[in-house]
Amino acid sequence: MDFNLTSSQQMYVDTVRRFVRYGIIPEVMELEKNHTFPWQIIQKAWNLGILNLSIPESVKGFEVDPVSTALIIKELSYGDTGISTSAMCNDLANIVIAQHGTDEQKTLFLGPFVENPIMASFCLTEPGAGSDNSAMTTYIKKSPDGTYVLNGSKCFITNASYASQFTVFCKVGKPTGNFMACLIVPALPVLPSNSDPHLALGKEITLPTGGKIIIGKPEDKLGQRLSNTAAVTFEDVVINDNQIIGDRRQGFKYVIDVLDYARPMVAAIGVGLARRALDVTLEYTRERKQFGQRICDLPVARETLVQMWKKVELADMALMKAAFKVQEKADDRGMYASLAKNAAAEAALFCANEGLHLHGGYGFMSEYEISKLARDAHIIDIYEGVREVQNMIIGRELI
Repeated sequence: MDFNLTSSQQMYVDTVRRFVRYGIIPEVMELEKNHTFPWQIIQKAWNLGILNLSIPESVKGFEVDPVSTALIIKELSYGDTGISTSAMCNDLANIVIAQHGTDEQKTLFLGPFVENPIMASFCLTEPGAGSDNSAMTTYIKKSPDGTYVLNGSKCFITNASYASQFTVFCKVGKPTGNFMACLIVPALPVLPSNSDPHLALGKEITLPTGGKIIIGKPEDKLGQRLSNTAAVTFEDVVINDNQIIGDRRQGFKYVIDVLDYARPMVAAIGVGLARRALDVTLEYTRERKQFGQRICDLPVARETLVQMWKKVELADMALMKAAFKVQEKADDRGMYASLAKNAAAEAALFCANEGLHLHGGYGFMSEYEISKLARDAHIIDIYEGVREVQNMIIGRELI
């Protein structure tokens, strides 16, 4: 493993850093305050080629490897983790098509993301099925004409209000079935030019092939307010054979493959936030004085800053190893993906909380970015599997 970046990787890092510095950081606090979905930023990211990173070369014309993807998401997350979560969830929804779809399905379902800056949703979690995916009840049932009908509800779905396509995991035959399938449900394209950035009451999508999708009102979240989240209900949605990815009985395996890919990317989000929290805290403690000296020069404060830096660096190393393992398709990649996810979540929480503490009373004021970072950090410890689930995965691999 070489820690030196390739010329293309360095180009990605430099490009995203400039984009974050001039295109995200100056606007993010105002956008976050108004709960505005950042369509303009999403479109700029798409124009730069840093969206839809999992689309294969056969469709996109070039391919971004997992290590480069982690670097891009980490730098994007330094600007805002809500924006990077929305971007990453396109890959979460599309990687299963890239990994297990036919050439025809790749062209049909991934091609639109190359042509326009559209969003996708990854529909896995349900009200009664969070970490335990086997408890889901959304299902497809075969019709006499050979098509399938999809029914069920999903919750906490990223990009739901603005998605043009839904990747759905569901049971086969009945809600209590033993097999799981992966489906692709396209909807009418939602573009920056034709969407409402404030879908307060949700919406209903009638599909031309039959059935409808009901999107709930956007969730009012503690943090990551620039990432849209809503419930999704599928009512009698007609599914054709070409909308089923791979073997309709192998959906659980596909979920594992997706999450092994996604967890290092969530770790990248955590590392980006942790580093941002460290930097804004360093800037504040260098300027503010107490007891006649800068806060950063007080031994007790400096020790906290050192601990913050160490957690960022250790999480970054865990992230890079996990991304490398995924890139090499190593047998133990899931174990390292879970390690990176937990290490990054811990770093994000520690740096945001301790950074807020070093800001003192100012850190509790919403006008200071550290208060936003402290709210944003908590979801990193939760989505794509809470820390206890990651420890279960590591423990299973160890024994």
